[in-house]
Amino acid sequence: MGKKKIAQQTAEEALKEKNEQDIAVAKASVVKKAKSVDSGRVYVNASYNNTVITVTDLQGNVITWASAGSIGFSGPKKATPFAASKIVAVIAEKLKNLGVMNLEIRARGIGGGRDSSIRSFANQGFNITSLKDVTPVPHNGPRPRKVRRV
Repeated sequence: MGKKKIAQQTAEEALKEKNEQDIAVAKASVVKKAKSVDSGRVYVNASYNNTVITVTDLQGNVITWASAGSIGFSGPKKATPFAASKIVAVIAEKLKNLGVMNLEIRARGIGGGRDSSIRSFANQGFNITSLKDVTPVPHNGPRPRKVRRV
């Protein structure tokens, strides 16, 4: 077999490697300071399959979002009122860290998580300044059937 070669590091190489690691740690520890926002808009999109909640500032820039699927619910459990309340709990924690207290809520859809999410925001201690239903409604009805030919 033979002798094994052992590579030894010089003092300069070790110092250079240590400096590179320190720089990498310093870059990772720099956290982007978020702006303090006092009011925001909450968009609740409740479908039969999922509930998605997005929070923006008044200009429309997304602050945070969550959905039942991103929290860990799967299948038909995603559209339940329980899942919607858990989504609100996750979002409320993020919003309280940013200092958001006044919310405008815009609800869309006909899923089960719609009312539950609105109630959960009120129970979390947020001031709901306006509540609007923005569910799209067809204004001309469905397309008529084609004419029967005999």
